[in-house]
Amino acid sequence: MTQTTVLELIEHSATQLDAAGVSYGHGTANAFDEAAWLVLWRLGLALDALDDVAEQAVTPEQQAQVAALLAERIRTRKPAAYLTKEAWLQGVPFYVDERAIVPRSFIAELLMDGGFDYWLREETRDVLDLCTGNGSLAVLAAMVFPEVAVVGADLSPDALAVARINVDRHGLQDRIRLVESDGLAQLAGPFDLVLCNPPYVNSGSMAALPAEYQAEPALALAGGKDGMDFVRKLLQEVSAKMRPLAVLVLEIGNEREHFEAAFPALEVFWLDTSAGEDQVLLVTREALLQI
Repeated sequence: MTQTTVLELIEHSATQLDAAGVSYGHGTANAFDEAAWLVLWRLGLALDALDDVAEQAVTPEQQAQVAALLAERIRTRKPAAYLTKEAWLQGVPFYVDERAIVPRSFIAELLMDGGFDYWLREETRDVLDLCTGNGSLAVLAAMVFPEVAVVGADLSPDALAVARINVDRHGLQDRIRLVESDGLAQLAGPFDLVLCNPPYVNSGSMAALPAEYQAEPALALAGGKDGMDFVRKLLQEVSAKMRPLAVLVLEIGNEREHFEAAFPALEVFWLDTSAGEDQVLLVTREALLQI
């Protein structure tokens, strides 16, 4: 192999990814960013240090290592996060593997930007992160609100094992309790704030998902025919686990049309995220009691 620089290697890798037709959406949105992630990680360089190392020479041995990783990405169609065992959400690193979906919730943006602080009170103390997956939203909630106690709940013991790694990694064992629960069944409450990024992908969309998404646990994605199976049960039951002035922040992705068809009379507030105002909604306990 001829001598090349880090930037040249990234550009070459991006061309290969594009030619192979891989899909993005698990932390990156395009071939260059995906290639940069894989190359920098494989070379042991900081993911935010490209400008500093762009002209750094890469040895033939390092090029071979990158080539092997790139080949694995293309062959397996696994998201890069499963290969590197790490994902970043709002600048915070999280361990991840195939036992949990790759964290990418827009609720993370809202947590960090104060996107629903208006509906919270000084007395907000108990937070539930339902369908916690790898525990990323529970960790971010504990970081943003240092006075609260957080319960991270999930049906999957495998996902909770990943969440345990992240809770321990960020030293939040005393403030985050992890609970195996089928929906709300094993949760007592009451909670002041409920966060939920549930399985909401409708069956038609599930069948059409790229291989990268099919590499994730279907349990965390599939929401039934209209994507609302889990959400229907949640909205029927969650008010009983909430304090009088509590709110639910719910992510439904690209399923707003199905959500509004399922709950035409429910008063909700759509929250502004980097993907628009269709991804995440907020609903009060008072509104839920009208269902």
